[in-house]
Amino acid sequence: MKRGKKYQNIVKAAPKKAVSVEEAVKFVKAHPAAKFDETLDVSMRLGSELTKGDTPVRGTVKLPAGSGKKVKVIVFAGGEHADQAREAGADYVGLDDLIEKITKDGWCDFDVAIATTEAMKSVRKCARVLGPRGLMPNPKTGTVTDDPATAVKESKAGKVDFRMDKTGNVCVIAGKLSFDADKLVANVNAVVAAIQAAKPAVVKGQFIKSLTISSTMGVGVPCVLAADAE
Repeated sequence: MKRGKKYQNIVKAAPKKAVSVEEAVKFVKAHPAAKFDETLDVSMRLGSELTKGDTPVRGTVKLPAGSGKKVKVIVFAGGEHADQAREAGADYVGLDDLIEKITKDGWCDFDVAIATTEAMKSVRKCARVLGPRGLMPNPKTGTVTDDPATAVKESKAGKVDFRMDKTGNVCVIAGKLSFDADKLVANVNAVVAAIQAAKPAVVKGQFIKSLTISSTMGVGVPCVLAADAE
């Protein structure tokens, strides 16, 4: 794919060696590649050995400065739990009606799906639609819970999911370029710490192989990584 002159100039100016997170954030903020407020992305390579066995790496991280994204949240619940979710600010709340809309129409116009333990018995019908999109409620990410109000508030406040793909890579958003640099650095550090905390017990030696920071349309900047404890 042919890149524009602006992008090519950013490539030329980008650090050729790994730099600190602070330096990477400073460079990315100073070299936006698009006219809109881009997202800051944190990409990590976790190593091919993780793809050979049943060692899923997934979880959530609460960004200290928020994600800067308006998050649409749906909640599968009934009764008091449904009322609590609505009061907490959920965009859509229901059960059979939402399940039908998803399974029959393929509706996925939301960012986070939360379900109560009881509702999950029915929500499993949506797995074929929500699973491939990473939207299926899961206890590991706190989206299957009997406290939907708290889950809604956390999702709206900047709690984001992370999940390793089949090639051993993880990409997580860490705010908007319009954020102050110190807030972006705090978010990036929170993401790295959360990934590190999710290190499977079977993994020995260095867990995170590489760390790169970029904007939505911009150039990736490699960052220095401290070796993991053995």
